[in-house]
Amino acid sequence: MSDQAVATTLTPPVSEDRDHFRGVLTAPVTLVEYGDFECPHCAQSHRILSELLEELDGQFRLVFRHFPLAQVHPHAQSAAEAAEAAGAQGRFWEMHDLLFDNQDALDAASLLGYAEVLRLDLRRFEQEMAEGVYTLRVRSDFASGVRSGVNGTPTFFINGHRHEGPSDLHTLAAAIGAEAERGGSPQGRGHGRARGQR
Repeated sequence: MSDQAVATTLTPPVSEDRDHFRGVLTAPVTLVEYGDFECPHCAQSHRILSELLEELDGQFRLVFRHFPLAQVHPHAQSAAEAAEAAGAQGRFWEMHDLLFDNQDALDAASLLGYAEVLRLDLRRFEQEMAEGVYTLRVRSDFASGVRSGVNGTPTFFINGHRHEGPSDLHTLAAAIGAEAERGGSPQGRGHGRARGQR
């Protein structure tokens, strides 16, 4: 594989056994976002993607992978781990939304507060956060982003290929629509068991 291919192709492909996805499982288009919960551009994209999921109902599904830029965002790694801890209790997307909606409060006490709001098992959440249970999971996402040529957030891949250009609502909608008309691609749609939204 050439350096150019590595820089523009998603590695590894989406898997329902591992990735968190939102939307219709059988949608023809999969949009993968590499994001950072402390990145203001990602917070803006969160609002755009939420609107797109409503407007383009059934046309695409969203996958979020962690790419915490810890050198500039000191709370990004722990926020990502909190999302994974919530995900282990079936509430990944609810925590994802809370983190972006409260981006200015991502310290440990705030993360615990969000876990309480979501009615998670707080003892389990605190223990897993203290033990760094999901540190490697987040680092694995980050490493996959590096292999895929990600060097900033947010970065998007549409059916396995890097989205180049603006990431405003209209541009992303057009790119998703064009890919849907082409019928999607197996690499982008992923593989594994269909387990529902996670």
